[in-house]
Amino acid sequence: MSTAVIAPLLVALVTAIATLLTRTNDTINRGVSLLGGVGYFAAVALLFQRIVLPLGSEGQTLVYQVSGWKAPFGIVLVADPLSAFMLALTAIVSLCALTYSVLFVDGFGQRLSYHPLYHFMVVGVTGSFLTGDIFNLFVWFEVMLMSSYILVLFYSGPEHTRAALNYVVLNLLGSAVMLLAIGGLYATTGTLNMAHLAQRLTDPTAHVAVAPSLGLAAVLFSVFALKAGLVPFQFWVPAAYRAAPAPVTAMLAGVVKKVGVYAIVRLYFTVFAAASLPVSLPFISGNSMLAFFGPVFFIMATASIVVGGIGAIGREDIDGLLAYSSISQVGFIILPLAVAATAESGAIQTLGVAASLVYAFNHGLAKSLLFLASGTIQEAVGTARFDQLGGLARRAPVLSAGFLLGALTLIGVPPLSGFFGKLLVFQTAADAFALDAIGAAAALIVALVGAVLTIAYYTRAWNDAFWGAPGSAVEAAIPSRWTGPVSVEADESAVADAGGRADGGTANNVSDPPASFALTGQVVVVAALAVTVIAFGIGFDAVYQTATTAADAALNTEGYMKAVLGSVGALVGVVA
Repeated sequence: MSTAVIAPLLVALVTAIATLLTRTNDTINRGVSLLGGVGYFAAVALLFQRIVLPLGSEGQTLVYQVSGWKAPFGIVLVADPLSAFMLALTAIVSLCALTYSVLFVDGFGQRLSYHPLYHFMVVGVTGSFLTGDIFNLFVWFEVMLMSSYILVLFYSGPEHTRAALNYVVLNLLGSAVMLLAIGGLYATTGTLNMAHLAQRLTDPTAHVAVAPSLGLAAVLFSVFALKAGLVPFQFWVPAAYRAAPAPVTAMLAGVVKKVGVYAIVRLYFTVFAAASLPVSLPFISGNSMLAFFGPVFFIMATASIVVGGIGAIGREDIDGLLAYSSISQVGFIILPLAVAATAESGAIQTLGVAASLVYAFNHGLAKSLLFLASGTIQEAVGTARFDQLGGLARRAPVLSAGFLLGALTLIGVPPLSGFFGKLLVFQTAADAFALDAIGAAAALIVALVGAVLTIAYYTRAWNDAFWGAPGSAVEAAIPSRWTGPVSVEADESAVADAGGRADGGTANNVSDPPASFALTGQVVVVAALAVTVIAFGIGFDAVYQTATTAADAALNTEGYMKAVLGSVGALVGVVA
């Protein structure tokens, strides 16, 4: 039993409590929050080193048994290469968004418990990646969502209230459905521990009814699709992303969405794929429960790519475009999973899962970068509408370069890491097509259409907001080239209003950094995240090896069962 497994969870929880206790002092609150963010990053790095390094190895699976109660009777936390991969993304994005928050959120916002809510959201995300049973996955989902409900509503305006209401209602319905599905799975299989569930699905003497389990797994999938923002469950995404503060939106798009993706990979490729279930239907063939979900994955991925892409092209502001882009990009993440789910080749399954993880990692970094850049634009200029922007490439070259790098990453331009992620998606479909796999040709076409749409809407964003002559808002806010804190001449009240201050625009709190300094600091964070994206592109081999190891772990059901249960056959016939 390794205590390193719970280190990230404990650091995030202690930080949340510490920031709650110090929220009356803005300076101390910000310092404690940043220190906790660095501590979380260090804890994840330690866990990553224990599990994944050296690169190219098979990786380890570490288990922590709460109170010493062994699985499946006790609560277990499990950290394997798949968990470590997702936690690494969380650590990077959360630290960047947190640093940005210190500069972005005013003193009144601090006293509204912004930092405790932020860290409790990180607690929920971390618990979701580490939990070893489905019921506690539901619990950690709720911890994550309860914090995000308030953060989406943080500015309390009519638009924010309406967006938060939609977000809350849809997710509460999803949570109720998830709880019903979990209860049904327990009644059908007699366990909720993921490893024990997989063991019972593979054991013919356990007499688990596979068909009802398939139906309940399908109901559960609808909840994960809602969390990930897949079509037709995407309705909450645009309004919630536009309403939330920029660093919160960066976390929602970069990390929180990926919890749904992680749950799909973990449960459907590690657990439910263990069930033997011959499938022989039109466009569906295989010998496991996973084969039923391949066409579902494909339809929802296709719809997301097309609906999100077309929606992004028609938006009139940067945030709207980025929100619809997130819907489209999550389709790219699920598309290789659709190919892998129906593939008979183990190599294609590994490649498909690895492609999905790499794309999720790249999207998390790039989309967080873009939302932070958009937040800085609104803070500096006072608007993000295309008809009032223009010329930002001349007036704010560093900020513009950061946005451009994020866009090029999602378009897939080499040598940025997004190029390799998109290449792996195409390679998965092409390799499956070479083996005459069902639907592989359609997956290639969908990926190509999605790539064209991505180029179209990011080209439009660059041309309207950054290229050409400066628009009226840009001319008024940034009359000269932005080279440092002093050169930004935006009106202080306009800047405050653009940021949607929780105190109604009063940005003159003595504990707040000067607006010009805060804006420059935000640009520095955007630039640092852009450099990170470049670094992962140059050193992509490390990302690929880690993703491949994570994919192997996700597909190694027997290894997961042995790590958690101690022996695959030790609990035959035992009902938790």
